[in-house]
Amino acid sequence: MAKTEERQTKEGCCGSCVAYFTSAKFLMYLGHSLSTWGDRMWHFAVALFLVELYGNSLLLTAVYGLVVAGSVLLLGAIIGDWVDKNPRLRVAQTSLIVQNVSVIICGIILMVVFLYKTHLLSMYQGWLLTACYILVITIANIANLASTATSITIQRDWIVVVAGTDRSKLADMNATVRRIDQLTNILAPMAVGQIMTFGSPVIGCGFIVGWNMVSMFVEYMLLWKVYQKTPELAIKGGKKEDDQELKQLNIEDANTNNNNKPTEDVSLMGDKVVAVVEPLKEPSCTQKMSEPFRTFRDGWVAYYNQSVFWAGMGLAFLYMTVLGFDCITTGYAYTQGLSGSVLSILMGASAISGIMGTVAFTWLRKKCGLIRTGFISGVAQLSSLILCVISVFMPGSPLDLTISPFDDISARFLEGEPLPTMSPGGVPEVYFTTDMQNLINNSTSNITDPEVSIPLISVSLLFAGVIAARVGLWSFDLTVTQLIQENVIESERGIINGVQNSMNYLLDLLHFIMVILGPNPEAFGLLVIISVSFVAMGHMMYFRYAYTNLGKQMFVCCSPDPKTMPSEQQNADSLVV
Repeated sequence: MAKTEERQTKEGCCGSCVAYFTSAKFLMYLGHSLSTWGDRMWHFAVALFLVELYGNSLLLTAVYGLVVAGSVLLLGAIIGDWVDKNPRLRVAQTSLIVQNVSVIICGIILMVVFLYKTHLLSMYQGWLLTACYILVITIANIANLASTATSITIQRDWIVVVAGTDRSKLADMNATVRRIDQLTNILAPMAVGQIMTFGSPVIGCGFIVGWNMVSMFVEYMLLWKVYQKTPELAIKGGKKEDDQELKQLNIEDANTNNNNKPTEDVSLMGDKVVAVVEPLKEPSCTQKMSEPFRTFRDGWVAYYNQSVFWAGMGLAFLYMTVLGFDCITTGYAYTQGLSGSVLSILMGASAISGIMGTVAFTWLRKKCGLIRTGFISGVAQLSSLILCVISVFMPGSPLDLTISPFDDISARFLEGEPLPTMSPGGVPEVYFTTDMQNLINNSTSNITDPEVSIPLISVSLLFAGVIAARVGLWSFDLTVTQLIQENVIESERGIINGVQNSMNYLLDLLHFIMVILGPNPEAFGLLVIISVSFVAMGHMMYFRYAYTNLGKQMFVCCSPDPKTMPSEQQNADSLVV
């Protein structure tokens, strides 16, 4: 008897495990892991490839970053509108194929350039090599736009449908997706970096090309499986479908109302009433040309009219900062004497802190509710960033506002002094090729005198604040993401999230412009203060949203969210469907 019960328990456990590993939720996690792994490898490697190709200069990398940010800024709303107006499966499959094929083509072109760079440089006075650079940046930008479409349709739409009306399940899925992002952000660059270090850039390109070829087919099948297991994905509300249904209802009303006199749209033929529907006029050439501009305008207007507008703006303002593990902060760390190995450890600590933020989000949401979670996360992030402000005035800080950055720029560009190059941000030394290692060593030796030791109090406090702030940052990011998911109607999810991405990139562009105006280490302390000010403004915007919705109850009590979606949202979704 006991053995029978034990056997039944084991069978039940095995059955539940099989059910989980074949569920739509797990298949989405698996597909997202593959997609994110490929994205992280490519974004890491393409910057190094461009640096290597252009003689250890950051020019091509900077141009690539500017093109990518500008494209998403201008086309975010249009991409979101395309996601809204087309079937879910077609959007996901199209964006997946375009993204992976673009990366494959880029990788092949880069392999050819690496192998035959000398020959290409001698042909047509170097213009053929320049054309290859332009082609690589253009196709890589297309891959990034397709990745944006994939992110919108999977992380902002499919995940909501798979979670259904269960808000707790939606929060858990959002948090799990972020944990996958954090882990792949560490492991994927490490993997491709080791391949490039012990192999060559050509081998690195070949590995990425092969990965995307295999991953594309696997992700395609996973998307199809998720689509089959979630019938709700086949039902998508849209304005065009609603209009067609309304016209059909009008026709049926006209057909059934035989006693009424015929109107302009109805003609009498014998005993039957026949509805005469005027054919839709073909849009003119001017209307076709102006449609993207109208979509852009309508998207921003719709974004402004959303109830979560101030929450979304608050999230966007967090992108106007130098307090992250990008090329700006890591470049500053090199000038302060931190080695690549130390920075790699700090990157790992930052990722662990981000994972802790996802755990804190799920716990706070259950205990305090979603809106209060955003407020608490904002307070936690700002409290941590106080350490960064304090670091500006501590020993070792190079802050000196009497040194003008424009003097240095004019001296180098107008007087012809060579520009020292810096390694791309967040890249440990062991991940570089030999030329890139020499680049780091040379650039570091040019900036700092090895005989002069710089106190590490300032830079230590800076990175302590940055790492600690990741807990609040990722918890806040998840809060705003779920607020948009819950409060934006289904027919506008794509375009609203597209505009949100555009806002994020706009503030990100502004932060790079801010660095261009003050690129010297002596001005970095001022950039830190400005960054913390923008983060504070972003959380003030969120506070306005939270206080508008909760009032004084935001401070009085902490009540968890209801398990299901708000009734208003459910009604809206049912009307759309």
